[in-house]
Amino acid sequence: MIEQDTIRLLRECDSGIQMGISAIDDVLDRVNDDTFRGMLSECMAKHEKLKNEIVQELNRFRDEGKEPPAAAKAMSKMKTGIKMAIHDDDATIAELITDGCNMGIKSLSRYLNKYEAASETSKDIAKRLIALEEELSCEIRKYL
Repeated sequence: MIEQDTIRLLRECDSGIQMGISAIDDVLDRVNDDTFRGMLSECMAKHEKLKNEIVQELNRFRDEGKEPPAAAKAMSKMKTGIKMAIHDDDATIAELITDGCNMGIKSLSRYLNKYEAASETSKDIAKRLIALEEELSCEIRKYL
């Protein structure tokens, strides 16, 4: 049970972190404020570093991880495209990223509760990912 829950939690972290990296990448070149762009770039680098840890842990279990659902990726890109077409500004970007952070926090918290038998290492990774999302969400509120 511990191994199954660990793999499942790590897969969800993998999927979520890929969504986060993709979301930031989709808007980064459209950010006007240099400080805001720096925050997003720094957060993306932290996400990529944590993703490497997730991949290493999954490799220990000979697991390839989990791609985000195609529908979720498509909906995210479509929402970004539509919102940016209407209002191409930093406030819209902050709103999109904040929404994504909130969805990530909710789903990862749900998976932490669901896979309670997961290893402490995998739980720590999930908690650090949640903390990254919370931190980014708070930092960019001034751009809303």
